[in-house]
Amino acid sequence: MTASFVTINGFSTAYRFDGPDTGRVVVLSNSLMSNYDMWDWTVPALSDRYRVLRYDTRGHGRSSTPAGPYSVDLLAQDLSALLDALKISKAHIVGLSMGGMIAQQMGAKFPHQVLSLGLCDTASEMPPRNMWAERIEIATEQGISGLVDGTIKRWFTPEFIARAPEDIEKVRKFILGTKAEGYIACASGIRDMAQTTMLLKIHAPTLVMTGRQDPACTVEQSIVLNRMIEGSQMVVLENAAHLSNIEQPHAFNQHLRKFIDSVDDQL
Repeated sequence: MTASFVTINGFSTAYRFDGPDTGRVVVLSNSLMSNYDMWDWTVPALSDRYRVLRYDTRGHGRSSTPAGPYSVDLLAQDLSALLDALKISKAHIVGLSMGGMIAQQMGAKFPHQVLSLGLCDTASEMPPRNMWAERIEIATEQGISGLVDGTIKRWFTPEFIARAPEDIEKVRKFILGTKAEGYIACASGIRDMAQTTMLLKIHAPTLVMTGRQDPACTVEQSIVLNRMIEGSQMVVLENAAHLSNIEQPHAFNQHLRKFIDSVDDQL
């Protein structure tokens, strides 16, 4: 299925739906340096019951790239506006990495649009600043190709890289499909993000899920989310690094579906 497009906040956003028109909506928000294809491993586990909406964050995939830098707050305003444009009053919001940072903002600032939150392999702060300065410099001088190998090593365990070359190649393509300008604009927002105290404002049912071996958004950072968000649940997936939905799709999907069903059944 090809992407659909809608103009929100002055730029073109790519999105697609899967699943029944009558189902409640689950939104899937992508990581930095990916696009909505990263959810190909997840959608089949949800789309029998739910109307699954995935979209490309500004500066990524098929969406356009307005001038940066972007803040995470701005990226959440985009998602809120996308829901309004598509006439979706409330949704289950699931985000991984950058998508999870956006989901935190949604829970705190747009609670009227949120049924539940799935915060996957994410964090409320992403120090140190010099790490981001180095990556932005590489992207500026070499383009995204200068970051791709290091990114794949952070995103997956060595065992998965060795055993799943087709999955890795698919991931490599969506990394390389990211515009350097979009990466830099979003990375600047992640570098400057400080939203730990904001988590106290989140009252929606929340699942925090992360890979045990995630070096980018660590288990310790997920523990912060879990402790700061009242009533949240936490799951640690074994033998998974940063893109745990791709490395351990069965376990990821099982926990996510169980959580969303448990909330949805009460509505």
